[in-house]
Amino acid sequence: MLNVLLKTYSIAFNNNILKTKIQEFIRNFSESISTLALRGTSFEGITTKDVIQQIESRRKAEKKLPLWFSSEGIYYPPKLNIEQTSSEITAKYKTALVRAKSLIDITGGFGVDSYYFSKQIDRVVHCEENTSLSAIAEHNFKQLKANNIEVIAGNGLKYAMQQHFDVIYVDPSRRHASKGKVFFLSDCAPNIPEQLDKLLLHCDTLMLKTSPMLDISVGLSELSHVFEIHIVAIDNEVKELIWLIKKDGGNNLLIKTVNHTKDGLQLFDFDWNDTTEASYSLPLSYLYEPNAAIMKSGAFQQVSKVFDLGKLHINSHLYTSNTLIEFPGRRFKIEQQLPYSKKAIKQLGLLGRIHVSTRNFSMSVAELRKKWNLKEGGDQYLFFTTDLEDNKIVLLCKKA
Repeated sequence: MLNVLLKTYSIAFNNNILKTKIQEFIRNFSESISTLALRGTSFEGITTKDVIQQIESRRKAEKKLPLWFSSEGIYYPPKLNIEQTSSEITAKYKTALVRAKSLIDITGGFGVDSYYFSKQIDRVVHCEENTSLSAIAEHNFKQLKANNIEVIAGNGLKYAMQQHFDVIYVDPSRRHASKGKVFFLSDCAPNIPEQLDKLLLHCDTLMLKTSPMLDISVGLSELSHVFEIHIVAIDNEVKELIWLIKKDGGNNLLIKTVNHTKDGLQLFDFDWNDTTEASYSLPLSYLYEPNAAIMKSGAFQQVSKVFDLGKLHINSHLYTSNTLIEFPGRRFKIEQQLPYSKKAIKQLGLLGRIHVSTRNFSMSVAELRKKWNLKEGGDQYLFFTTDLEDNKIVLLCKKA
């Protein structure tokens, strides 16, 4: 199975890239890549293509991996590997999920997760089958002074099954040679559903990172013994699903949602088996829109109960109240409520710029913008949705 799934493009570790003059050029180059491609370079032992790869990948890492970006002597793989790796934010988050003395990362890749695990765990083993990518990770660990990481250039699944670790961490490859990008766990490499029982014989906890696109119910149909799922978002975009699995897990399942924002963390947890029923209401004074992590979790009934909010419609996933409360998502003051009609839209007199959102509505944002000539921007928000009486309505709002 492993030989038909792709995690990286073919790369080669070239020590010449680490020469002082080349490193200085890579760090200081600020022009467009196309300019460099046309002009070329004359460094000995390295092609212009190699230099461009380093510059492009370093730029890709600036916001996602600021420690790597700001450190000297870092060797970068192709952009695809940077795109596939965890961000520093999500890697740091994962370190707080387990207490352990030993951990093996069986799909180590560029090594971001392994590096942050090594800050909390005495012994970390980084496994990567791509020998060049393994060499890149090992070099960077030395540059970052992560001296407690053992690097294995080989099959991490086989290595993990030769001994026992407190934690086995795996981020299966989601790129298939014939199918392209895949989402079912059984299509990924390694095939965790197939290997799960064997892996649990060699660890106390299995930590699995999956695509944010994976449906939680589908994942649970493929996996057993799951006791926690963490839905991790950054700036309202879900980045990772983290599954915690152990031999005696599965009787109770806790879902933890977290959204990292510039103002701090938005947290919301709930029991997957909770059968809470939502309360419903016509729009009141304030409108609430859950963040992306909560939306991914499907905790629509629990949100209503926990925050004592009325849900506008079973399928709208918007909430309302007469008093403003703290909430893990966006909050709005409802300024005007109108039925959806040509007369109502004209009545609003929307000649300026306005933000548009839809929930449980028959038209998309793009279609509504085109139909009503609505320009993006400004400080007002239009929500096109459906109320509990199945009426299409328009809510004119401002951020609370």
